[in-house]
Amino acid sequence: MSITRERKTELIQEFRRDEADTGSAELQIAVLTERITNLTEHLKMHTKDHGSRRGLLALVSRRRRLLDYLDRTDHPKYRSLIEQLGIRK
Repeated sequence: MSITRERKTELIQEFRRDEADTGSAELQIAVLTERITNLTEHLKMHTKDHGSRRGLLALVSRRRRLLDYLDRTDHPKYRSLIEQLGIRK
């Protein structure tokens, strides 16, 4: 259900702003998107897992807030990130 350490490292390498970046909004959104994708696949097989469903809703809400923040502060970065991750507004 959760992402592996190697996959998280790959995401950090791909979405970070500079060498020291480990927590920018873009990076957090990319990691949350990966976790949301994994949880969605899990819930397709385990439809009665309501605890995980609640966690999924919390992750989606957190990602939405980060996306709204990025849209307010840097709209071109927001548009490119949405396109790169393949998520919709």
